[in-house]
Amino acid sequence: MPGHAVTTVPEIGWASIKNGQLLKLAQESFDVFVTVDRGMRFQQNLSAFIAVVVIVVRHNKYEFLQPCVPALVKLLDEIQPGTTSYIGHR
Repeated sequence: MPGHAVTTVPEIGWASIKNGQLLKLAQESFDVFVTVDRGMRFQQNLSAFIAVVVIVVRHNKYEFLQPCVPALVKLLDEIQPGTTSYIGHR
């Protein structure tokens, strides 16, 4: 993504880590956590963590995620820590 460093949970070896611990780890190294997990807001107090972006798509596949990229890039420049934003189809 232009102007942003991007990595995935599996790429950094965090795939087996549960959401609460995952957010704590992400907070130490990243400014924004992007997910497709719509249920995370019911499981965690997201305002206590870094900025979270939930991409709302039918399937977690490239063809569904790719149209959300322009909105994500725009949002990354204005999102504030402790906020949760949604992009895609709600």
